Amino acid sequence: MEKLAIDGGTPVRTKPFPEWPVFGDLEERLILEVVRSGKWGGTGRVKLPELEEKFAAIHDAKHAVTVVNGTLAITVALQAAGVEPGDEVIMPPYTFIATASSALLFGAIPVFVDVEPDTLLIDPEKVEAAITPKTKAIVAVHIAGAPANLTRLKEIAAKHGLSLIEDSAQAVGAKWDGVGVGAQGDFGTFSFQSSKNINSGEGGIILTNNERLADMAWSIANVGRVRQGGWYQHERIGWNLRMTEFQAAILLAQLTRLEEQMATRERNAKLLTELLNDIDGVRTLRRHPKATRHAYHLYMFALDSALADRVEKSDVIRKLNAEGIPVSAGYVSLNQNKAIIKETKKWLGEERVYSCPVSERACDKEILWLAQNVLLGSEEDMHDIAKAVRKVIASYR
Repeated sequence: MEKLAIDGGTPVRTKPFPEWPVFGDLEERLILEVVRSGKWGGTGRVKLPELEEKFAAIHDAKHAVTVVNGTLAITVALQAAGVEPGDEVIMPPYTFIATASSALLFGAIPVFVDVEPDTLLIDPEKVEAAITPKTKAIVAVHIAGAPANLTRLKEIAAKHGLSLIEDSAQAVGAKWDGVGVGAQGDFGTFSFQSSKNINSGEGGIILTNNERLADMAWSIANVGRVRQGGWYQHERIGWNLRMTEFQAAILLAQLTRLEEQMATRERNAKLLTELLNDIDGVRTLRRHPKATRHAYHLYMFALDSALADRVEKSDVIRKLNAEGIPVSAGYVSLNQNKAIIKETKKWLGEERVYSCPVSERACDKEILWLAQNVLLGSEEDMHDIAKAVRKVIASYR
């Protein structure tokens, strides 16, 4: 057996993967245009209208509202959809903490339902089983850039009179059944945080095809003002959540590379999946036939059950990192997050415990992540990843 790098052997690779973010002269030129305009804030409307129009068009949406980040994009979407303190919002536990904290910020209660074991996306049948008279919304998280089953979730939401919010933070450019994610539910929210597939350091956007909902979201994000109203005409309580013109300028430049980068990620993900499927001891995730485009913000794969039961995931990660492969462990299942449990108890006066064994096992034992910039590499890079995985897995036999 080949000696592992962690034990003093030769690593599979020492060359770095592509750096992120990717930027160039266009970002600099557009930023300079904003500087020279003297209209820097979110009311300047120099670059923001163009960004909102272009981003909405990519996702087949009619309306867009830019905001300061992806977390508060979800908060605004929930509030604009009519969710109030004490209302329940069904969501998966396999997601970033912001999906839940965005509800808890104003006293809405996250209700966690488990994910499908072969996709790690919210399980629609478990969603329907969790609905109570207090349920007001469902949050579908398009984890890693893979669309959740929007066909089934839309059916469930319509049947029970619930709002459907798409947390599309990781899914810029993804499509379900040929239509862009983010505008198939009542709202879709996106993040432009620095790790995202297009980014401006921080930032977010809300999409919808409903003009009334768009106006409500705009008002909440603009301190309760109304479109075409007076500057001091505040019709509701809202916040100042406006994106700046500087962020819009960077994002317009980033959008010019989106299609090429998506094609590269898709091509490399396809190759990597083929290579990993040939290795005993690991498995790749299933892609739903209606997921017509995957954004691949993350490439996720798993240790198979038998191997995961007898080795420590952290040990596998250390060995792969030593071989030059930047895998990471990913999330802690949110149903077990102490801050979420504590905050929920503060609002309810009692502790809520949710059993989500699929998510818990994925987090604790099985799932490994590669970040999206890795998929911007070459075919040789994908072969290096597979070679390192094969080498490390072989060490457990």
